[in-house]
Amino acid sequence: MKSQQDKHTAVLRGVAVSPGIAIGKAFHFDRLESQVSLYKLRDKGLISHEIKRFRDSVAASVRQLREIRRKLGRLEGMDPLYILDVHIMLLKDRSFLTQVTTFIRTMGVNAEWAVRMAIDKYREIFDKVEDEYIRGRFSDIQYAGQQILRNLGGRQKEALPAMDEGVIVIAADLSPADTAQMKIDRVQGFAIDMGGKTSHTAIVARSLEIPAVLGLERISRSVKTNDDVIIDGSAGLVIVNPDPEMLLRFERKKRDYAETRRELLADARLPAVTGDGHAVDIGCNIEFIEEIPSAVTHGADGIGLYRTEFLYINREQLPTEEDHLANYRRVLTAESLRWATIRTLDLGGDKFFSDPKLAKEMNPQMGLRAIRLCLREEELFKVQLRAILRAGAGGNVRILIPMVSGIEEIREAKRILAELQEDLAREAIPAGQDMPVGIMIEVPSAVVIADALAREVDFFSIGTNDLIQYALAIDRINERVSYLYEPLHPAVLRLIRQVVDAGHRAGIPVAMCGEMAGDPLYTLVLLGFGIDELSMNPLAIPRVKRIIRASTQKEARKLLKRVFSYSSASEIRPYVEDYMRKRFPEAFPVAES
Repeated sequence: MKSQQDKHTAVLRGVAVSPGIAIGKAFHFDRLESQVSLYKLRDKGLISHEIKRFRDSVAASVRQLREIRRKLGRLEGMDPLYILDVHIMLLKDRSFLTQVTTFIRTMGVNAEWAVRMAIDKYREIFDKVEDEYIRGRFSDIQYAGQQILRNLGGRQKEALPAMDEGVIVIAADLSPADTAQMKIDRVQGFAIDMGGKTSHTAIVARSLEIPAVLGLERISRSVKTNDDVIIDGSAGLVIVNPDPEMLLRFERKKRDYAETRRELLADARLPAVTGDGHAVDIGCNIEFIEEIPSAVTHGADGIGLYRTEFLYINREQLPTEEDHLANYRRVLTAESLRWATIRTLDLGGDKFFSDPKLAKEMNPQMGLRAIRLCLREEELFKVQLRAILRAGAGGNVRILIPMVSGIEEIREAKRILAELQEDLAREAIPAGQDMPVGIMIEVPSAVVIADALAREVDFFSIGTNDLIQYALAIDRINERVSYLYEPLHPAVLRLIRQVVDAGHRAGIPVAMCGEMAGDPLYTLVLLGFGIDELSMNPLAIPRVKRIIRASTQKEARKLLKRVFSYSSASEIRPYVEDYMRKRFPEAFPVAES
């Protein structure tokens, strides 16, 4: 076993998606192995029992594979039975068996955890092999290990291990279902191979104030469970097995970050009003009602975007009207929040729920999702809309329809909404009256016809996450092309200007709820457009409000005019970065290399 001093220190760079410093032990999250938990063998007498459990499960796994081989051997066309022979051979491999029993003896851990650690050790060895075919054979070891884990049974069904302290989650990727089943209070940070600033994990991390770095490409292959890890979510750095001096430096940086955060929160409740009197409403984007206290603490005026997808995933039955209503009422009873914008179901793309009627699609981002899904599955849509209408009887609620690409979709949604209002009136059920209905502008076609759409709705909310990816033809969660995701692209800026102008000409307010709204680098540019509301993750609110209060709209318009004089993002970005860093140095600290 290597000591900490013998471990190699590695510094990895990825995409900074959620600020803060996290220092802790790595937990390698694998969907196929994530139900393995750790428990210590307090009594040394239990070690021999645990080794016997392991050996019994290996023997059972061998018997099962031999039986499968015997049955398949009777069938025609089943030549590649040698694969099962390989798995049987691995299960009987002396070095593997010794490795697991050594972990049980020396570390005093349960057999499941020892198997997992052995698999991680083999992963490290195979990753160093240059031959791609041989490297790919690691999957055989994984399969053999999983067979043992299935037979061990025992303490499972936890997405994170029962450790005394929090962990740094290391993974190739995380789905909404993965994060939903985690005990988030035990997660100190995320370090993920895939994703960028607008991917699901990034949004969750920011919402829950968990430092995170994404787009690391191969961290899941180079970091093992129990490795020491530092995450700098502001600089996009992940340090594996830091030396003592580095550890001290980042512990100090973590304290400094906490102090800066306290200073920002001191005036977070002050209004976002410029020096020349232009007021901007500041909303908070949430996915869980548990995030509301953070929204209030960080200075949100209201809930600018309540994503309701998490009501649907990781459950055997679809949520009922009462399930929806209970959640919406909890949002509306929060003190200090003036309004709540509830986005209707936006499943599809990188979000999902289990429904056998909805097959996997080749290109889900442009497939059956959001309003398209709701209009096809009208009963599903009606359940949610009735709950929103009923919640509206007790508070200031706005309905937001996502991914509208044409006028027919919003008219059809309004027709359904009107029918439901009539139904509730007949049933004498209290419901909100004249509730504002808005649409997310996130499809280029909606921008082109924004003037017509503005006559149909009460407000716009620009969803820059999708608008940018559709306008620039990139997959925003694909780390290979994430560098093309550019909010300051001239085309994106023109689209935003067109939406704001169309909304204001029609006399309706225009909000922005995409991640661009919460990045302080873009605050002055957005202020120059005259956007009425910015909605963002709670962590971003204090800093954005400070920039607005320290600015004037006249200054912002002057900056925007200069930005539009350039013809490329490669000219615009350095200019804006230089301007904002000089103008607001406290908002853009220099990242440690």
